Amino acid sequence: MNRPFADGLRVGYAAGAFDLFHIGHLNILRRARSECDFLIAGVVSDEMLERSKGARPVVPLAERLEIVRSVRYVDDAVAEVVPDKLETWRAVGFTHFFKGDDWRGTERGILLEQQFRAVGVEVVYFPYTGGTSSTRLRRALDLLEGARSPAAKVELEGAE
Repeated sequence: MNRPFADGLRVGYAAGAFDLFHIGHLNILRRARSECDFLIAGVVSDEMLERSKGARPVVPLAERLEIVRSVRYVDDAVAEVVPDKLETWRAVGFTHFFKGDDWRGTERGILLEQQFRAVGVEVVYFPYTGGTSSTRLRRALDLLEGARSPAAKVELEGAE
């Protein structure tokens, strides 16, 4: 395992797509940074997003990495190219893993906690920021893109 950090340093890891960066993303990174000494953001690759969500991100990985790196709460940003969080931990060496509370108590959340507990990593859950999401923003963009067609225009007008 590559752990280039001093003993006792709280190294946090917050992963996400960070596509169409919005206030929810900023809230997660701000909160995560307040819980650690050094924050690494894992930006999910285009290929992983396409496999998990069925669509490529609007903003390509290189640009999402640059955006996330520029956030003052982030000390480093890395491309997350494997779904296995333990493999990511072996490469990065974090002590705290930050996740949205929609995973708390779920089968995958419990498994994640057990795996990380075995290697001394604490899983910290944060509340979901309501009101906005990349999915909602993407839907709005899709509707605007389709607004040129009569069917999309009807859908847009019906959404008001």
